[in-house]
Amino acid sequence: MRRTVTRDVFALARAFTISRGSRTHARVLTVTLEAGGAVGRGECVPYPRYGESLESVEAQIACLPERFDRDALQTLLPPGAARNAVDCALWDLEAKRTGRPVWELAGLPEPGPEITAYTLSLDTPDAMRAQAAENAHRPLLKVKLGTPDDLPRLEAVRDGAPDPRLILDANEGWSAADYARLAPALARLGVEMVEQPLPAGADEGLAGAERPVPLCADESCHDRASLPALRGKYDMVNIKLDKTGGLTEALALRAAALADGYRIMVGCMIGSSLAMAPAILVAQGAAVTDLDGPLLLAEDRAPALTFDERGVHPAPRDLWG
Repeated sequence: MRRTVTRDVFALARAFTISRGSRTHARVLTVTLEAGGAVGRGECVPYPRYGESLESVEAQIACLPERFDRDALQTLLPPGAARNAVDCALWDLEAKRTGRPVWELAGLPEPGPEITAYTLSLDTPDAMRAQAAENAHRPLLKVKLGTPDDLPRLEAVRDGAPDPRLILDANEGWSAADYARLAPALARLGVEMVEQPLPAGADEGLAGAERPVPLCADESCHDRASLPALRGKYDMVNIKLDKTGGLTEALALRAAALADGYRIMVGCMIGSSLAMAPAILVAQGAAVTDLDGPLLLAEDRAPALTFDERGVHPAPRDLWG
């Protein structure tokens, strides 16, 4: 099996800011696997928050043996970006070699479009009001927060976009005191869910705390091994393929989380349509889908995913799967 890894850079349509910093470009790794005259591809976004870089992920992939399959991959690499790109490329390669779509290979129902959130970057209240007004036609907005002074930002967003559903992402930026102070306003402003209000590893303060709206574990949930530590603190889990280490574990995590009583959110890092395509299979029937990465880019891959009033559509076969 021939393996190549390339670095690709996608300019963002506008600077993207969260509580940990800003960026103007998405830097991704693309893995291409060739065997039996077929080609499979996968994309990942190395994430510094998890100790990853382009170089470290390339090194992980380079250490893989010449021959391995999807089952072996789950133990050859840990959960994370490297395994994600290779796992998704293996699924795509099998689909191309067999002529069967990945959803069929995985024993899933045929997928359809899913309404996706659109993310508003962290900024001043006035700038966030303008972002919200510009996107007030969208059915679901995700608001990036994560400072002690977030209530004026949230009020400005709701002022700019009175009608869309709202979810929030604090990106580990609040303290327990910040959350306690902000929580009473969430339901009043129509917020439906808050992602990761406290830092992962320091979220014990959520156990037994009032939850006027559901809380979703993002940085606190990577794969199935994360689930026991979430009990009593979260109502939902955010499944991202760059955290789980690919579609294989993402599907297993979804099943395990549902069995444990969690609702499902499917999210993404900022990447191209190639990165979102496998996640659409995990997002079928999810409570929240947040696969807007390509919408934040100045230019996407070709072919690209289709986004319309029905949501994000399953990938065309010549893109992935």
